[in-house]
Amino acid sequence: MPDRLAAVTLPTDTQILITRAFTAPRHLVYRAWTTPELIARWWSADQGEVTAIDVDLRVGGTWRYVMKAPDGAEVAFRGVYREIIPDERIVSTEVYEGFPDAEAVTALTLADQGAGTMLTLLVQHSSRENRDRHVDYGNALQEAMRRLEQAALANS
Repeated sequence: MPDRLAAVTLPTDTQILITRAFTAPRHLVYRAWTTPELIARWWSADQGEVTAIDVDLRVGGTWRYVMKAPDGAEVAFRGVYREIIPDERIVSTEVYEGFPDAEAVTALTLADQGAGTMLTLLVQHSSRENRDRHVDYGNALQEAMRRLEQAALANS
Protein backbone atom coordinates (compact mmCIF):
# COMPACT_ATOMS: atom_id res chain seq x y z
CA MET A 1 0.00 0.00 0.00
CA PRO A 2 1.45 3.44 -0.87
CA ASP A 3 2.11 5.89 1.92
CA ARG A 4 -0.57 8.46 2.55
CA LEU A 5 0.51 12.08 2.69
CA ALA A 6 -0.54 14.69 5.19
CA ALA A 7 -2.10 17.79 3.66
CA VAL A 8 -0.84 21.06 5.10
CA THR A 9 -2.76 24.29 4.58
CA LEU A 10 -2.53 27.78 6.08
CA PRO A 11 -6.15 28.86 6.76
CA THR A 12 -5.10 32.21 8.29
CA ASP A 13 -1.89 34.17 8.87
CA THR A 14 -1.49 32.47 12.26
CA GLN A 15 -2.78 28.93 11.64
CA ILE A 16 -1.50 25.63 10.27
CA LEU A 17 -4.01 22.91 9.42
CA ILE A 18 -2.76 19.36 8.96
CA THR A 19 -5.02 16.52 7.82
CA ARG A 20 -4.18 12.90 7.13
CA ALA A 21 -6.11 9.67 6.68
CA PHE A 22 -4.98 6.57 8.57
CA THR A 23 -5.94 2.94 8.01
CA ALA A 24 -5.91 2.36 11.77
CA PRO A 25 -9.10 2.91 13.79
CA ARG A 26 -9.15 6.09 15.83
CA HIS A 27 -8.71 4.44 19.24
CA LEU A 28 -5.36 3.07 18.00
CA VAL A 29 -4.27 6.41 16.52
CA TYR A 30 -5.23 8.06 19.83
CA ARG A 31 -3.23 5.47 21.77
CA ALA A 32 -0.19 6.03 19.52
CA TRP A 33 -0.57 9.82 20.01
CA THR A 34 -0.79 9.62 23.82
CA THR A 35 1.28 6.63 25.01
CA PRO A 36 4.93 7.49 25.76
CA GLU A 37 6.41 4.24 24.37
CA LEU A 38 4.48 4.72 21.13
CA ILE A 39 5.18 8.46 20.86
CA ALA A 40 8.88 7.61 21.03
CA ARG A 41 8.47 5.53 17.86
CA TRP A 42 7.15 8.35 15.68
CA TRP A 43 7.58 11.82 17.15
CA SER A 44 11.16 12.59 16.06
CA ALA A 45 10.56 11.27 12.51
CA ASP A 46 14.10 10.91 11.20
CA GLN A 47 15.39 14.10 12.82
CA GLY A 48 17.11 12.63 15.89
CA GLU A 49 16.96 10.19 18.78
CA VAL A 50 14.15 10.50 21.31
CA THR A 51 15.64 10.81 24.79
CA ALA A 52 12.55 11.58 26.91
CA ILE A 53 8.77 11.44 26.59
CA ASP A 54 6.71 12.58 29.57
CA VAL A 55 2.91 12.55 29.41
CA ASP A 56 0.47 13.45 32.20
CA LEU A 57 -2.69 12.92 30.15
CA ARG A 58 -5.32 14.91 32.05
CA VAL A 59 -6.71 18.41 31.79
CA GLY A 60 -4.06 20.61 33.42
CA GLY A 61 -1.46 17.88 33.01
CA THR A 62 1.75 18.51 31.13
CA TRP A 63 3.66 16.83 28.33
CA ARG A 64 7.29 17.15 27.23
CA TYR A 65 9.14 15.45 24.36
CA VAL A 66 12.93 15.65 23.97
CA MET A 67 15.26 14.43 21.26
CA LYS A 68 18.95 14.67 20.50
CA ALA A 69 19.57 15.99 16.99
CA PRO A 70 22.36 14.52 14.83
CA ASP A 71 24.52 17.57 15.65
CA GLY A 72 24.17 16.78 19.37
CA ALA A 73 21.76 19.60 20.12
CA GLU A 74 18.84 18.89 22.45
CA VAL A 75 15.44 19.75 20.98
CA ALA A 76 12.47 19.86 23.35
CA PHE A 77 8.78 20.68 23.14
CA ARG A 78 6.33 20.95 26.02
CA GLY A 79 2.78 21.92 26.76
CA VAL A 80 -0.28 21.72 28.98
CA TYR A 81 -3.44 19.75 28.20
CA ARG A 82 -6.53 21.97 28.06
CA GLU A 83 -9.19 19.55 26.79
CA ILE A 84 -9.24 15.77 26.42
CA ILE A 85 -12.00 13.65 24.94
CA PRO A 86 -10.51 10.13 24.73
CA ASP A 87 -10.22 8.72 21.21
CA GLU A 88 -11.62 11.97 19.76
CA ARG A 89 -10.00 15.29 20.69
CA ILE A 90 -7.04 16.81 22.53
CA VAL A 91 -6.39 20.53 22.90
CA SER A 92 -3.06 21.56 24.39
CA THR A 93 -0.49 24.29 24.35
CA GLU A 94 2.79 23.66 22.54
CA VAL A 95 6.09 25.41 23.15
CA TYR A 96 9.34 24.75 21.34
CA GLU A 97 11.80 25.39 24.15
CA GLY A 98 14.19 27.09 21.71
CA PHE A 99 11.54 29.84 21.32
CA PRO A 100 9.79 29.83 24.73
CA ASP A 101 7.76 32.98 23.98
CA ALA A 102 6.16 31.41 20.88
CA GLU A 103 3.46 29.30 22.52
CA ALA A 104 0.87 27.79 20.18
CA VAL A 105 -2.41 26.02 20.86
CA THR A 106 -2.99 22.72 19.05
CA ALA A 107 -6.34 21.02 18.56
CA LEU A 108 -6.16 17.38 17.50
CA THR A 109 -9.37 15.81 16.24
CA LEU A 110 -9.76 12.14 15.30
CA ALA A 111 -12.84 11.11 13.31
CA ASP A 112 -13.96 7.78 11.92
CA GLN A 113 -13.41 7.46 8.19
CA GLY A 114 -14.69 4.07 7.10
CA ALA A 115 -12.59 1.51 8.98
CA GLY A 116 -9.86 4.10 9.45
CA THR A 117 -9.35 7.56 10.91
CA MET A 118 -9.11 11.12 9.69
CA LEU A 119 -6.65 13.10 11.80
CA THR A 120 -7.04 16.87 11.82
CA LEU A 121 -4.52 19.03 13.65
CA LEU A 122 -5.10 22.78 13.86
CA VAL A 123 -2.16 24.76 15.22
CA GLN A 124 -2.96 28.32 16.31
CA HIS A 125 0.11 30.56 16.64
CA SER A 126 0.25 34.03 18.17
CA SER A 127 1.91 35.56 15.11
CA ARG A 128 2.60 34.94 11.43
CA GLU A 129 6.33 34.85 12.20
CA ASN A 130 5.86 32.00 14.66
CA ARG A 131 3.58 30.15 12.24
CA ASP A 132 6.10 30.51 9.42
CA ARG A 133 8.93 29.28 11.65
CA HIS A 134 6.82 26.20 12.45
CA VAL A 135 6.03 25.58 8.78
CA ASP A 136 9.76 25.68 8.02
CA TYR A 137 10.16 22.57 10.17
CA GLY A 138 7.45 20.78 8.21
CA ASN A 139 9.73 18.50 6.14
CA ALA A 140 9.75 15.87 8.89
CA LEU A 141 5.95 15.86 9.09
CA GLN A 142 5.37 13.20 6.44
CA GLU A 143 7.85 10.82 8.05
CA ALA A 144 6.36 11.41 11.51
CA MET A 145 2.85 10.69 10.19
CA ARG A 146 4.06 7.52 8.44
CA ARG A 147 5.65 6.34 11.68
CA LEU A 148 2.53 7.30 13.67
CA GLU A 149 0.47 5.03 11.46
CA GLN A 150 2.99 2.21 11.89
CA ALA A 151 2.93 2.63 15.68
CA ALA A 152 -0.88 2.60 15.71
CA LEU A 153 -1.15 -0.50 13.53
CA ALA A 154 1.60 -2.40 15.37
CA ASN A 155 -0.36 -2.15 18.61
CA SER A 156 -3.77 -3.31 17.43
